[in-house]
Amino acid sequence: MEIILGLIVGAFIGAVLGFIGAGGAMLTVPILIYGFGFSPNQATTAALAIVFAAALSGAYSKARIKSVLYKEALAIWALGLTTNVGSSLLAHRLSPVFISTGFAVVLILAATSMLIPPLDKSQSRISHSKLALLSLLIGCITGVFGIGGGFIVIPVLVLAFGTPLSIAAGTSLAVISINSLTAFIGHYKLWSEINWSLPLAIALSAVVVAGFASRAHSSINPLLLKRSFAALLYLVALFSILHTWVM
Repeated sequence: MEIILGLIVGAFIGAVLGFIGAGGAMLTVPILIYGFGFSPNQATTAALAIVFAAALSGAYSKARIKSVLYKEALAIWALGLTTNVGSSLLAHRLSPVFISTGFAVVLILAATSMLIPPLDKSQSRISHSKLALLSLLIGCITGVFGIGGGFIVIPVLVLAFGTPLSIAAGTSLAVISINSLTAFIGHYKLWSEINWSLPLAIALSAVVVAGFASRAHSSINPLLLKRSFAALLYLVALFSILHTWVM
């Protein structure tokens, strides 16, 4: 029954990643913690593996229609490599309360970013220094919280590189996959603490669905999708805070 539930969860995570180009880990981590009894440290580690596989599947589908900018994706990954690796190696020392609380804060920021009006490439470009700082931030939240940072990657791509939103989503998936793989390797001290049968089932389902969702992305109203997902993230963040500090 747990594996069946994992397949259902994976399909949902894959759909989110494929349609939005971000958000997979923001659902994976709380589902593993509150739905399957993982500790916060175990959940962030397992989420990295799941999101890496799903994001890679979505990025591959986008790459086939030439909607991935490889140089830009590698630039963001490389600029954030220091904080990604550093925070990943230290993640096992962080307390569950710190991870749960920090994760909820990141969810609130991510949800709020999705309610901001869409950016376009005609707006002012961000400076190289801001690009570097944002890339370092993306690397840090990936290493600590198991989040690929797609909600930051997409506006960075639009403002720093003038990328159209449709291509930014595909490139974001590429960044998420590389970042998640890097952080997952950095979490090697936690690998042995995880029973991988459930994460593998979730990853398998997410990979299949993310590929289909990426190709069907243009058929869904993006504004409605983002608003609905933002509302869900606010609810998950509120539940996480209450569960950590009140329950």
